[in-house]
Amino acid sequence: MIPMLGITGYSGSGKTTLLEKLVPALIAEGLRISVIKHSHHNAQVDKEGKDSWRMKEAGAAQVLMACDNRWALMTETPKKTMDLAYLSQQFDSNLTDLILVEGFKHEPIEKILLHRQTMDKPLNTEDEHIIALATDYPVPSTHTQLDINNTAEITAFIVCWYQQKCGTK
Repeated sequence: MIPMLGITGYSGSGKTTLLEKLVPALIAEGLRISVIKHSHHNAQVDKEGKDSWRMKEAGAAQVLMACDNRWALMTETPKKTMDLAYLSQQFDSNLTDLILVEGFKHEPIEKILLHRQTMDKPLNTEDEHIIALATDYPVPSTHTQLDINNTAEITAFIVCWYQQKCGTK
């Protein structure tokens, strides 16, 4: 099973921005990175009227679109809660060493919790799966504390975590 590490926090904490910086930094460290991102919106990959959309509308449970440089598998899951374990199994272990998970904050996976001092919502560290806090202010806590604005520091923490979890890469 490919290891997963969550990047969680309230909306506006900078999860996507941090991931945009972490992915190339971790790749530069030799890790093959994939991402699972949870969205509260009805995600649409295809467009109304296009062939893939027509196949979905015709009742296909899955539609795979392919071109010379990528492919995408769209799966209909009506009225079903997304299962993170199932989603992670869709990745090719020949292409992925580590899955970074944005969102899915209630899943029992190890995670880095992001929080900013300017946020209206309080920092909540009660999740037993939090392994580190990434903030822009000092926090009295027993968790490892990272500077949310220091990508190199967070990258080094993740590489160390990965090596402890999986052995040296």
